[in-house]
Amino acid sequence: MRLSPPVKAAAQRLALPMLVFVAGTLTVLGKGDLLLIDKARSAIADTMAPALEFVSQPLAAGSAAIAAVENVVTVYRQNDVLREENQRLLQWEEVARRLAAENRSLRDLDKLVPDHVGSQIAARVIADSGGAFVRNVLVNAGTRDGVARGQAGLTGEGLIGRVSEVGERTARVLLLTDLNSHIPVMLERTSARALLDGDNSDRPRLAFLDAKAQIDLGDRVVTSGSGGVFPPGLPVGTVTSLENGIARVEPYSELSRLDIVRVVDYGLEGVLPQSAVPPPRATKPAKGRAAADAPR
Repeated sequence: MRLSPPVKAAAQRLALPMLVFVAGTLTVLGKGDLLLIDKARSAIADTMAPALEFVSQPLAAGSAAIAAVENVVTVYRQNDVLREENQRLLQWEEVARRLAAENRSLRDLDKLVPDHVGSQIAARVIADSGGAFVRNVLVNAGTRDGVARGQAGLTGEGLIGRVSEVGERTARVLLLTDLNSHIPVMLERTSARALLDGDNSDRPRLAFLDAKAQIDLGDRVVTSGSGGVFPPGLPVGTVTSLENGIARVEPYSELSRLDIVRVVDYGLEGVLPQSAVPPPRATKPAKGRAAADAPR
């Protein structure tokens, strides 16, 4: 319905006065009866509350879903960080355990201080040839380090064997339990002498022991010094069994778990075969003497 121009002009002229009148009326009513206005506001709020609650539920659900996703992402990232930290801690723990074991081995070497030592070197076991037919270990020291055949292999507990083969960088130590090992020993309590023969078992036996020798379980066995290969008094082990007239000795050192050993030169190369004696090291002559000895 379209208004005629005179009516439209009259409505425009009356619009402003009507708005002013309504505003003034509301202002007067608001000042005159505040309780009425509050009731009206409360009624409007009560009427709109269900609609507002209905609209707010999807928003709240969306916010909760977003928060849950953010928590999942945060937890995932934290798990990655914790996993990396745990891996680093495990690596450091492995390093710490290895260093602790090495320190224990080095401290054990100091328990036994050999007498009359010409030279000694600590070497790490890099291979174990233990088996049914051979009992020896390979260490990472050779002729360049002063190692020679016949030298003693020791741990902090006692004698483990002797050097049987030598290379420039490695050496092989024949253990007490090897079939080819024969060590002159004696019972420390009675000084009865015998030969400790390996037979590839965990406990070598005492051979050539005097039939009248007094021997008891727990007797301490040490090197006798016979043959001049080892000095007397090096601890070897204890007698742990006497069966069928055969005495067997439990070595002090745990030969199946060797890590670091001490290769000791007692200066007894003179009684060994000449092939076992290391060649003398060449020394550089002094300049003055070299000049004097030079051919003219």
